[in-house]
Formats: sequence, structure tokens, C-alpha cells
Amino acid sequence: MLIELNIIGLQRPVTWVLEFWPVLAGSFLAALAATALCKKIAVKFGIVDKPDNTVKTHKEPIAYLGGIGMLVGLTVGVMTGLAVFKGEQFSRVFKWLIAILAGGGIACFLGLTDDIFDIKPWQKILGQVAAAMVLVFAGVTPDISQITAFLHLSLSPKFEMVVQGGIVIFFVLGATNSLNLLDGLDGLCAGATAIITLAMLILATHLATWGFSEVGDPVRIILCLGLVGGVFGFLPFNRYPAKIFMGDAGSMLLGFMVAALMMLFAESIPRWWMAAVVVFGLPILDTATALARRLLNKRPLFVSDRGHIYDQMLDRGISLKKTVAISYLLTAFYAVFGVVMAVTTKIRTVYAFFIYAALFILSGLIIWKNGYLKMEGLRGKLPTKS
Repeated sequence: MLIELNIIGLQRPVTWVLEFWPVLAGSFLAALAATALCKKIAVKFGIVDKPDNTVKTHKEPIAYLGGIGMLVGLTVGVMTGLAVFKGEQFSRVFKWLIAILAGGGIACFLGLTDDIFDIKPWQKILGQVAAAMVLVFAGVTPDISQITAFLHLSLSPKFEMVVQGGIVIFFVLGATNSLNLLDGLDGLCAGATAIITLAMLILATHLATWGFSEVGDPVRIILCLGLVGGVFGFLPFNRYPAKIFMGDAGSMLLGFMVAALMMLFAESIPRWWMAAVVVFGLPILDTATALARRLLNKRPLFVSDRGHIYDQMLDRGISLKKTVAISYLLTAFYAVFGVVMAVTTKIRTVYAFFIYAALFILSGLIIWKNGYLKMEGLRGKLPTKS
């Protein structure tokens, strides 16, 4: 059976998407300028990340506040998108974008508080739940009607709202903490997020040109372009050797925005939701590996260690630049897999689900067979070869 791809739809011209190019330009330039300014402010006021020779292995203090630079870029991008958008559903588009931006702001400043004051895990979780509730109250929730119909379940409207809210909270907690765990090497988290968001932009373009939703389409396009621009404005300062870190402020912001995009792709049809989750494959794999490793070795779940996939690559003699490049390739693999499966016209949703499940099971087996679930030493660091 030949695979048929229909990335560009017939309901809207691709020029409809290209009209939003000022979002990308505005967010990039704003993030570039804001990150440069944040670096100077961080150095002046001593808001820096100090090495500890265990988890934080950089040689000298590095400025924080990169997350604020990306937030500024994203904010400019969203506002630019609202200025460009001329559709009839402006009020709903405005409501969703402002709510998502507000939730992202909560996540960012929660992370900044942790960067400066080192708050407790339960406090971070409460803050992340608060950010997720902004999405719930704004109506950025998944449509689970097709799933419940397939499972022959009948839920009352109130219980369905509770389930939807729980799903939003789960995805926000999962995505924010996954990207926080992935933020361990110069340029890794930002670059991986850029690849993930570019893949989501392709999915968003596909849906937009097929006229999928009068509200969801412009919101997805604006968010993807704003996030890509914000990340690329930050990356020149964060690639090796990093001059500024995004900190928890940045990783929580990016995680929240990706979670919001996943909820937007769950607007009605499950296949787009599943595709967005698979596009986020590498952070999911790294987080699952970290949790499984700590559980199997009876280590605290919320204590940082040097046993992440990228850490173990370094400990096995792979250079930092090559480790980041491999991580980018792995991110791109999951991203391309998710996009191709989503736009393939002859694969039913239920079959796609089993293919995605098989992909993650195979990934887990590869991780296990290559010894990435082992944990040795005080901080989980594998012994180096002499």
C-alpha cells in the first residue's frame, strides 16, 4: 500500500499561513534583544547558576534569566499575531491566546522563583497546576467525545469536564517537568523544543489549509511561530559554550507552551493529539527512562542525578557537541514519525495508536538493552573508563 501524504489542504491557500510571518520575525528579534539584556541584568545582580561538580558540571557561573528573554519574544509574537489576524472569530482567538500566554507567564515566573530561591517540589507542582487551570477556565481542553464513544462510555457533562481538566493538568505537569529534565546541556532543551515546535507547525499548517477550525487554526499557527521565533532568538546565546541558561523559568515556559499546543491538537480528532504526543517523543523517553531508573534502583524520584540519556552519552565518551547533535536527530526522528503518521491518509486512528505504542515499546527496549537503566555511584553517574 502506497503512503499518501496531503500536507497542504484544499480549503485555504498556504498564503493564509504565510500572512502570519510577522509573528516569527517579531518574536525572534524581541527574544534576541531581550535575552542579551537579561544576560547583562543577571550578571549585574548575581543571578547565575554556579557549578557543583556533580549535576552542574559547567566550569564557571553562567547567567540565568534566559527564560524571561524567550517569554518577551513569545509575548511580542502573540501580540503581533493578534494584530495580523483578521478572522471573524477574533474574540475567541484573543481569549485563547491571552489565556495561554498568561499560563505561560505563571509557569515562567514559577520557574524563575525556583531558580532564585530553590522552592520545594510540591510548591512547583502547585504552581504548575495553577498554570494548567488557566487553560481549563479558558476552554483550552481536549475533546474526548470520540474516545468515550469508541469505548462505549457515557459521561455526564460535569464528570466529562473533570476528566478534561485532569488531562490538561497531567499534560502540563508532564511536559513542563520533561523539558526541565532535558535542560542539562548547552543548547539541548532549546534546540529540541525548536524541532518539536517546527513539526507542530507543519501539523498546524496541514490543519489550517484543510480549514479544520476557525479558532484553533490561527491560535496554533500563531503559537507555533511565536515559540519558534522566541527559541531561535535565545539559542545563539545558549549553544555551546553557553553564555546564558534558560533555567527553570525557560524550561517550564517551553513545557507549558508545548502542553498547550498538545491540547489545541486535541480539539476534536484524536489522531492529531496522538501525533503531537509522538512529536514530543524524546522528552517523554528521557523522563520515562529517568523515572524507571530511579524506581528500579530505589532512588528518590525528585532528586537530580547524572543518569539521563544525554549524561550517559557523555559518560560513555561521546563529546558534548556530538551528544547534543544525536539528541537533535532523535528528536527529529520522533517529530518526522509523528508528522508522517498524522498526514498519511490510509492509516486509521486506531491502527496509528498501536503503531505509536509499538514505537515507544521498541524505544524502551533499546534503552534497556543498552544499559541506560543502570545507576551506579552516589549521583547515578556511570564509572568512567580509565
